[in-house]
Amino acid sequence: MDIFCERCCGLDVHKKTITGCILTPEGKELATFGTMTRDLKALLDWIKSKGCTHVAMESTGVYWVPVYNLLETEDFEIIVANANHIKNVPGRKTDVRDAEWIADLLRHGLLKGSFIPDREQRELRELTRYRRSLTDEHTREVNRIQKVLEGCNIKLSAVVSQLTGVTASHILSALVNGVTDPEVLACFAKGRLVRKKEELLAALEGFIGPHQKKLLAIQIDHLAYLEGLIDALDEEVADRLRPFEADLARLDTGMIRTHR
Repeated sequence: MDIFCERCCGLDVHKKTITGCILTPEGKELATFGTMTRDLKALLDWIKSKGCTHVAMESTGVYWVPVYNLLETEDFEIIVANANHIKNVPGRKTDVRDAEWIADLLRHGLLKGSFIPDREQRELRELTRYRRSLTDEHTREVNRIQKVLEGCNIKLSAVVSQLTGVTASHILSALVNGVTDPEVLACFAKGRLVRKKEELLAALEGFIGPHQKKLLAIQIDHLAYLEGLIDALDEEVADRLRPFEADLARLDTGMIRTHR
């Protein structure tokens, strides 16, 4: 079988240990390292000392990420392969260590690397994914507020379109501060809701006690906290996308034309 690379390293990465196998014309060498930063630096020095040009590992969980982040600072050809692809390559022997098997597959060019975006793209993806998690939590918190209101038989959501709107926010704050008179609460109506005062009066007549007020206060504070985090993430994402404003504008224009 043809040799794809003469000096290569296969890594079997776990939570607490990393086993490496280096294959060179001089032979095979195995070593095990921890996963602390000093251990990763020792791993990097070991790989460099053997003159390796190619390094491969499985994309298992998130444990490969810090290893990749360190290796990409050097002049290696790095392959992060899907674990299922590695296992499905014919000829694997059960007594062969994973690191050695990965190194052998790499040596003969039998590994297909997964697409790994560059560091800036990975960081931007982390930001947007975390933002989505926060918006999901924001939605869940709004649903919890709705549940408390239903327990008080306050049908605010039957009149307002969203509990995070201006009118609903003022009414909720007033409820938390002890205002329970529907006539007073309905005066917080803004915009089109002014014309729905009678509906609001009926919806705001309920039974709210100290327990419900306490829950609503905590939930409203949590909503504000989440909104602050989401705004901070929006600013960070906007800053990172600023160099690509022209490209994004062209992309938006193309999408508008497509939907016409």
